[in-house]
Amino acid sequence: MCGIVGYVGPGEAVDYLIGGLRRLEYRGYDSAGVATITSSGRLAMAKSVGRIDDLELRLAQTPTPGRIGIGHTRWATHGAPTLANAHPHLGGDGVVAVVHNGVIENFQSLRQRLENEGHAFTSATDTEAIAHLVAAELAKQPPTDDMAAVGHQPLITAVQSALFQLQGTFGLAILFRDYPDVLLAARRGSPLIVGVGVGEHFIASDTSPLAGRTDKIVFLADHELAVVTGRSLRVVHRDQGHVAHRVRVLDLQSTDVELGHHEHHMLKEIFEQPESVANAMRGRLDLDAATARLGGLNLSPGQLHSVERILMTACGTSWHAALVGEYLIESLARIPVDVDYASELRYRNPPLDRNTLLFAITQSGETADTLAALREIKRKGHPTLAICNVVGSTIANEADGGVYLHAGPEVGVASTKAFTSQCVVMSLLALYFGRLHHLSFDAGMRIIGQLQELPDKVGEALQTNDQVYQIAQKYARCTNFLYLGRQFNFPTALEGALKLKEISYIHAEGYPAAEMKHGPIALVDETTPSVFVTPHCHVYDKVMANMQEIKARGGPVIAVVGRGDTEAAELADDVIEIPSVDDYLQPIISIIPLQLLAYHIAVARGCDVDKPRNLAKSVTVE
Repeated sequence: MCGIVGYVGPGEAVDYLIGGLRRLEYRGYDSAGVATITSSGRLAMAKSVGRIDDLELRLAQTPTPGRIGIGHTRWATHGAPTLANAHPHLGGDGVVAVVHNGVIENFQSLRQRLENEGHAFTSATDTEAIAHLVAAELAKQPPTDDMAAVGHQPLITAVQSALFQLQGTFGLAILFRDYPDVLLAARRGSPLIVGVGVGEHFIASDTSPLAGRTDKIVFLADHELAVVTGRSLRVVHRDQGHVAHRVRVLDLQSTDVELGHHEHHMLKEIFEQPESVANAMRGRLDLDAATARLGGLNLSPGQLHSVERILMTACGTSWHAALVGEYLIESLARIPVDVDYASELRYRNPPLDRNTLLFAITQSGETADTLAALREIKRKGHPTLAICNVVGSTIANEADGGVYLHAGPEVGVASTKAFTSQCVVMSLLALYFGRLHHLSFDAGMRIIGQLQELPDKVGEALQTNDQVYQIAQKYARCTNFLYLGRQFNFPTALEGALKLKEISYIHAEGYPAAEMKHGPIALVDETTPSVFVTPHCHVYDKVMANMQEIKARGGPVIAVVGRGDTEAAELADDVIEIPSVDDYLQPIISIIPLQLLAYHIAVARGCDVDKPRNLAKSVTVE
């Protein structure tokens, strides 16, 4: 992994490749490269370790002109971030160039066999085995003078033969030195999209590079291979042969993935949350029935009423949103909810009740562990639903139904608006299931009224930005933080700690406030701030007692409190007031200042906020 682009058409390929790779920087990477075929038939390549700026410098020194090309940003899996390991990789005597997202599990045995056959490897990557394998299979094909006249079948046969031998996941774009008018793209478990232009086609691993280039896209499915020229697109399935492809409209503007007047994408996305929260519930509140309207679930009210247990699976930030969902659904609908890390669930064999429903929660819809967990539960015969942000993503397609977040593209690696949108969807689900069971009409209407006020409340919470900035300057050089909350605000504490870890590289722990006594209190000293998430709730007095314990040991306290809370203000060293909402909506409001705190501390420490080290936006490997 992590980002793939490709181009064939009348324009200069590098213009799209570099622009597309910049749009994919948010996914995280440590090296980058491009390959083109020049007008003289030479396969030209440039690579760099580090940022796209470094790659552009190399291209300025050694241009790679051409009307066809591929590019890649790599997040190291096999082999360190070096020039030799950067993509693209060449196969044979440079007759094939390949870029690859995913992991090839049997690459060592393939490499050994290919080396025995005389192929010389120059990298430590699994991807290079693909390039040599395609070259070896291509050499077996009978020569032809006009590849287009035979429908590029020799290329298709060679690539399909190579793919058949691969174990693992891949999204691939393949360039052929001797056939400078055609690109091949293939996927199994790692997303690829073809953009359809006028006399040109584009390839990308997500939609962001296509914004402003074309509004017509084709999502490739697993086991599909796209044969792409400037004027034609043909899709071939491994088992079905040629298949008709569906062209969809891309609802994404270039301004959606640009910074505007903000310094970083993360800050832009934090401030987009009043709109993204509103979008998550737009058209989904049914005032006549005092419930939520979620048509994409693809299950009847009777089927949903029979659900006796809900299983939620996710990773990272989405897992924290699932925890919020657990509190919400159990509180409002009285249905038992279990939350499992997807990476653990996929290898467990949990006993599941017959009437168990799975929700897979993911921003990208491509998270490898979440996809594998969904497939495992689906294989056991249980209905599966997805909560995700990316239309047409693999998890959205493979689930039986689901709910889109409609949060818009999230470019910053550290998720912000997707989390609050996920929490809004969880609130809608809790309302829906609650009304299916015991929740009264009046209670449902009261919840709807509070949901309708949320965008304004989020806007009010964002007004703490200047105050949070000052607090961040005060604590930016601390090396440890504790984040503490109870009940609905326990997941908020986890998410706040994760945000700080992700972008500032400060060690932070999120805990239920009462559990602090059972170990973490040993960390408390005058240099370790404790962030209490403590708006008024039914355990407020208990949390205040926990705060007293921190103060008794000399620990600094930052308190996120409801407006007008004088009791916490007397205890805490720094207080951030947020608008008051009922307990079950507090995570959506209380996370806002914690997102801002992480952001401003990271900026104060000189960290790369949008592209934190070692992290990728869409984790498509195990």
